[in-house]
Amino acid sequence: MPRYEFRCRACGDTFEVNRPMADAGEPASCPQGHADTVKLLSTVAFTGRGGAGVPSSAPAAPTGGGCCGGGCCG
Repeated sequence: MPRYEFRCRACGDTFEVNRPMADAGEPASCPQGHADTVKLLSTVAFTGRGGAGVPSSAPAAPTGGGCCGGGCCG
């Protein structure tokens, strides 16, 4: 079940609510009993050895015009 993060405008607390995706837009009361809350935009980070990251010391990709990076046009 997805977890949604909310922030209470009255007391400033952040809290999470587990609920079905069909109820994602429903309001949530904070644990202190306040009803003025806002749903926060959550981000997801994936880490691992998938090879998606390129080290900052890697050489830059060659640039140039033409059909194959400039090698065949000149």
